[in-house]
Amino acid sequence: MQTKQKQRVTETGSSRTKRRRAAQRGRRRKPVKAGGLREQPKQVAVAFHAMKISDFYRPLKKPVTLRLDADVLAWFKKQGRGYQTRINRTLRRVMMEARKGSGE
Repeated sequence: MQTKQKQRVTETGSSRTKRRRAAQRGRRRKPVKAGGLREQPKQVAVAFHAMKISDFYRPLKKPVTLRLDADVLAWFKKQGRGYQTRINRTLRRVMMEARKGSGE
């Protein structure tokens, strides 16, 4: 008969947990690099204040089923990855031009 070896559980956890904690203690932390925000707070503040809401704006995306002509879809796909983004940009450009023309 084979007997299963049970992991020994102590007050602080299993032997596996102890090994993991010991390995974590032995790892060195990466040194903090000089530079970044602390050395140039004025430049960062100026750059932050120069930003507009539109810099952060990302319209909501909604999944839709859209029927396109096969040749139109092939043309967008032929340009490589990101064809859906290119279709969206093209439609947005047309929408913005129509809004300018109508005075919306």
